[in-house]
Amino acid sequence: MTKMFHNSKMLIGALAVAAATATAGPVLADAESQDPIRITLHDWTGQLITTQIMGEVLIRAGYNIEYVQADYIAQFAGLKEGDLHLAMEIWETTGRDAMDEATATGNVVNLGETGMQAIEEWWYPTYMKELCPGLPNWEALNDCAEAFSTPETAPMGRYLGGPVTWGGFDDERAEALGLDYEVVHAGTDAALFAELESAYQRQAPILLWIYAPHWAPAKYEGEWVEFPAYTAECYSDPSWGSNTDEAYDCGKPRGPIWKVAWAGMEDKWPGAHTAAVKFDVNNDEMGAMVSAVDLEGLSVEEVVASWMASNEARWSTWIQ
Repeated sequence: MTKMFHNSKMLIGALAVAAATATAGPVLADAESQDPIRITLHDWTGQLITTQIMGEVLIRAGYNIEYVQADYIAQFAGLKEGDLHLAMEIWETTGRDAMDEATATGNVVNLGETGMQAIEEWWYPTYMKELCPGLPNWEALNDCAEAFSTPETAPMGRYLGGPVTWGGFDDERAEALGLDYEVVHAGTDAALFAELESAYQRQAPILLWIYAPHWAPAKYEGEWVEFPAYTAECYSDPSWGSNTDEAYDCGKPRGPIWKVAWAGMEDKWPGAHTAAVKFDVNNDEMGAMVSAVDLEGLSVEEVVASWMASNEARWSTWIQ
């Protein structure tokens, strides 16, 4: 998925919101169901922000909203059954296969792009190029495996991936490309970026999953590894690419962050469905909001309230 750092205080705040339902407001929803619309929450700051912006807009339109903590990929089971109704961030980079499978059933619909463009890939600080001058070409990684190693992995390099729930096929990629690296998965988004901060301050070796929109590519000087360009065949056809026996011998796809919904949402809450289709934010906006939470210590609720106040003329058109 924007998988982004959130501290316990922010998560508690988000879950407190998740436990609440909104009081009916303006007239848009008056003729529609007052059953709660269940919107999914995940484990990165940007998605919590995106989701709460959508929720606050729907609250203004008179809908009842429930936020439900859900696994990024496993949420599709709930969306197909109608137990969950709306998910605000499905990343082209990691969620496309699950989204396509769900929409193919006819029970889930793609509501279009959020306005954000996603990158998720292996990343290293620029200072590592002194030890591995062949970067960003992926073929340089094996020449520099020991430079990226830790005492636990030496002589193999170490790649720090995201939480396993994010998908991304990093274990398969390392194997298919014959990389002499041990893939270690961070337990949480917070742990991923805490390790980056620690390594960067010490100028220590690190190779890890970084994504955008996010503040990290702006705060830290570095580059994404350049793997063979993604194609659908790379993931589905083992004969494609340099390894004719295994799939995933390429980089991750890049592209939009999507919105999806239970197919019954349009009939039950047509105004909310339309508002979700119209929802649009861009990478710069999201990066600034995530920075305000992760780096400046504001809560998600504070950041969302500020965005709502500054963009009323914009979001009000989503519910007209």
